[in-house]
Amino acid sequence: MGYPYLALTSKERQEMLAAIGVDSIADLFSDIPREILPKENLDLPEPLTESELIRHVQGLGNRNISLDTHTSFLGAGVYQHLVPRAVYHLANRAEFVTAYTPYQAEISQGVLQATYEYQTLICNLTGMDVANASLYDGATGLAEAALMAIAITGGSRVVTFESLHPDYQAVVDTYLRAVDAELVVIPTPNGTADLQALRSFLGKETAAVLLQQPNFFGLLEPTEEIGALLEGTPTLFVACVNPISLGILQPPATYGADIVVGDGQPLGNPPAFGGPSFGFMAVKQKYIRKMPGRIVGETQDSQGNRGFVLTLQTREQHIRRQRATSNICTNAAHSALIGTIYLALLGKEGLREVAIQCAQKAHHTAEQIYALPGWEPLFAGPFYHEFAVKAPVPWWRVNDALLEEGIIGGLPLSELYPERQDWADAILFCVTEARTVHQIEHLLRVLKGVK
Repeated sequence: MGYPYLALTSKERQEMLAAIGVDSIADLFSDIPREILPKENLDLPEPLTESELIRHVQGLGNRNISLDTHTSFLGAGVYQHLVPRAVYHLANRAEFVTAYTPYQAEISQGVLQATYEYQTLICNLTGMDVANASLYDGATGLAEAALMAIAITGGSRVVTFESLHPDYQAVVDTYLRAVDAELVVIPTPNGTADLQALRSFLGKETAAVLLQQPNFFGLLEPTEEIGALLEGTPTLFVACVNPISLGILQPPATYGADIVVGDGQPLGNPPAFGGPSFGFMAVKQKYIRKMPGRIVGETQDSQGNRGFVLTLQTREQHIRRQRATSNICTNAAHSALIGTIYLALLGKEGLREVAIQCAQKAHHTAEQIYALPGWEPLFAGPFYHEFAVKAPVPWWRVNDALLEEGIIGGLPLSELYPERQDWADAILFCVTEARTVHQIEHLLRVLKGVK
């Protein structure tokens, strides 16, 4: 009876069904409503052998466009960077790949130490006092920060700007609706935060201001001005940052951020459809007991040996929903480990060099595009490694022309902001250190030829 059901003889099938106490295979699916069951047999192809199936699936995969076959200038929250091969070699060691949540700390010292080093690196990167052991991703990390601010201040309103990633906005809005809190999105027709409009929302009702730096359009926000505006008010300042950009931009602690979050995908994790990635969070010391997720601390055992433990949180926070600081149990620890190894290998100067190359190559590319007839910037102001341009032709014609030349074009803003008629043919391009001079020149040649 070790064969698949369909490979059995009629007699063997009946014997198997009788042994489990049913008359037919259909009886095993009796819980499925009849109205959704197929009315006739599915038109499925003939079965394949293992080798035939592998070739078939490989053939389907080869029809896809990927970063192995095309050059990408698409960013918008997921970025392609150069990653040393040593990162994956170390991260994929068996003891890391098979490790699980370290509830039994005394037998999980390696995992706990790696997490402790991760927390230390995130604190160094952001300038904040304490970091947790990572979160699910950047969007849910920002939503957790909003909930945390509400728990701290008692406010029922969170304010952000149109320049925040629209997907992040949607996730935060979903979370806040569940706790009867309001998300206010201030328009940014010029691409960056409107400080005058923000002033009208300050007060005890506003638990937090969420700001992305660099923002979704790649622009640099007036972080110091916003930090000064919120200083002395009950409203918390939540900064959502690109970790690579912190190689050259000010750490959020210097402009008054209370909570810092972001997506760790740029830190050694490859771009992928839907992940995996990880979210990071760092806060001021006084908010540590309100911070969601796990925290690893350093200690000593009875003999004075260095050791690591889960600290400041009881186990019930992870198993009793009503007492938890967060109801997301997954902290994407392996992706965070990849980020840890990436940061450790690059070091401070290496990260700075990556950030400089991103900025320099992006600015060079933008200047060359702006020099083409009919092309112009959508927004004025400084940017990091993404920039929005207005094309002289429909955006789809641009991206179609690029695709024919093996290039994945930028993100059309009209797909996300259909109400913005003046952004109808605007395209958001991204240039990282992974793009070569030859690839940038190829992009420019194709754009120049688009009619």
